Amino acid sequence: MARRTKEDAIATRNGLIDAAERVFGEKGVSQASLSDIARAAGTTRGAIYWHFKDKADLFGAMMDRVTLPLERGYGEFESSTCPDPVQRLRAVMALVLSSVASDERIRRVFEIALYKVEYVGEMVGVRDRHMAASEGFTRQLARDFEAAARLQKVALPATATNAAMGLHAMFDGLIRNWLLGGGHFDLVGVGRASTDAFILGLGLRLPAGSAA
Repeated sequence: MARRTKEDAIATRNGLIDAAERVFGEKGVSQASLSDIARAAGTTRGAIYWHFKDKADLFGAMMDRVTLPLERGYGEFESSTCPDPVQRLRAVMALVLSSVASDERIRRVFEIALYKVEYVGEMVGVRDRHMAASEGFTRQLARDFEAAARLQKVALPATATNAAMGLHAMFDGLIRNWLLGGGHFDLVGVGRASTDAFILGLGLRLPAGSAA
């Protein structure tokens, strides 16, 4: 009986997070009320307060349930054993774009985090999470640009840090435009071509057999 009760509680909690994703996506976080979320989940406000302290706590649980694209990319960078920095960089960029394009939950939560929440007050922690992932991702891009320049004996036309910030900005802009346009272009294909063009523009060579 205790096990059934625990399973029911987990199911209720997940149902509330599912409902929050839908309501936040439709109304935006500031306009969504706990009553809206309770109705969408087919439960009561009391059930929400049983599992979550407030709306910010529920929002945080929604964010914690997915690995956001930059966090996933940063994790892949950290764990990669690929010896070619250019190949590793291309693979990680493709992986992050693919996760946005193919995973509906990641896409929905990422869109909410980008466009449908104000990062003030109790939501500041979410902004800090994004910033930490973004800074870690950019640092690793810079390390790979430095490593590639050494390996290929190339003098980069910009500092590795500036190059990393530029590639990151391009990548971020692609995702934002893709989300705003409702996925109206091939995010993975355009992202791959743009990444390769950026790398070649720095004077670096692509791995043998790669399409430019």
